[in-house]
Amino acid sequence: MKFIKQLSLLALTTFGINIQAQEFEVNLQLRPRYEYRNGFKELMKDGSYPSSFVSQRSRLDFNYRQEHLKVKLTLQNLRNWGDASTVTASDKNGTALFEAWAQYEIDSTWSIKVGRQVLSYDNQRIMGAIDWAQQAQSHDAALITFNTKKHQLHLGFALNTDSEKLYEELYTTNYKNMQFAWYHKNFNKMNMSLLFLNNGYQYKEAVTDDLKLDYIQTFGSFMDYKNNKLDASLGIYGQTGKGKLINEKTPVGAYYAGIAANYAFTEKFKAGLGYEYLSGKDQEDTSNKIKSFYPLFGTNHAFNGLMDYFYVGSFKNNVGLQDAYLKLNLNSNKWQFNLTPHLFYSAANVSDPAAATKKMDNYLGTEIDFVTTFMFKKEITLSAGYSQMFGSDTLEVLKAGNKGYDNNWAWIMININPRIFTTTAK
Repeated sequence: MKFIKQLSLLALTTFGINIQAQEFEVNLQLRPRYEYRNGFKELMKDGSYPSSFVSQRSRLDFNYRQEHLKVKLTLQNLRNWGDASTVTASDKNGTALFEAWAQYEIDSTWSIKVGRQVLSYDNQRIMGAIDWAQQAQSHDAALITFNTKKHQLHLGFALNTDSEKLYEELYTTNYKNMQFAWYHKNFNKMNMSLLFLNNGYQYKEAVTDDLKLDYIQTFGSFMDYKNNKLDASLGIYGQTGKGKLINEKTPVGAYYAGIAANYAFTEKFKAGLGYEYLSGKDQEDTSNKIKSFYPLFGTNHAFNGLMDYFYVGSFKNNVGLQDAYLKLNLNSNKWQFNLTPHLFYSAANVSDPAAATKKMDNYLGTEIDFVTTFMFKKEITLSAGYSQMFGSDTLEVLKAGNKGYDNNWAWIMININPRIFTTTAK
């Protein structure tokens, strides 16, 4: 036994001599958030009561780098305060792997990355981390990247199944497979990106029970411009294919456009205007075609109002959306204040339930979002927000509930994110 220990120690020592410099760090995140929901995601219903709760994300993040190799492992636990007894012997949700990937740098420009990873591009409208959600979003994928000072090319591939199988079985947890290409070019004051995303969704044919795949393609461009006090962005995307957004064999034809501009009047105050159009389908339209654009993996909470009435787990194959908004941002020392009013309209016709041939006003409502953030310390951030939805009769038809109630939402969040260990060895 003593000989084995000595041999192991010798091997480790030899390995340490031969390898290049190594970097290793461990980060911790604790993020409890209190929420008061009184009309969040949908209008309050008659006889219902507001809810309040505290959710918490706990993460342990390991990062390792050695010459051309990077490895990341992120353990994550999610909980609502009180979801387990104070004397429980086990955790309700347990610990999950949020990220587990390795990246090898072939040379100064090319690299390969495999494993569970975050896929986030441009303004995260189509592909994002969804960091606001306590669980966030990551994919099991392989990624080939080419990066230079002015050019970036990412090629991604994924193949999903829910277990090791002897025979193919229906898979519906996520997309069955995915391929995407993202190209980014830096100009002097402008950046431009091109994205092509292809997702295959599996289904079982009703008559034959055969397993089939339908594919949806999402493609388009995002551009942003910055010059002194002005910054602006423009995104245009389309969707085609056959859709498992709702059901199989459904043709897809949808599109999106979004534009925004911000101007810094002073070092502390910035104001901006923006508009988004997500195509929709008239409710009297009896065709089986999907005409509603859906931002498949986007960080949708950051768009179209913080109360998540649209495109956060719902609003698929609906009447679409128009969102005109104003952004006011004020920074003062360690404080940040953000006020964002939204005006919502449907992009397609909404039928009056009292008379199917009559169209309702396409105005859906006005939402006002206020968020403040305080940088207490480098590792500790406090933030809070309040949102109010002033819904219309048309919104009642689309989201049910009662627009006459005080439909509002409030939250307070603490983000504690210290680096608890770091070391460099040669």
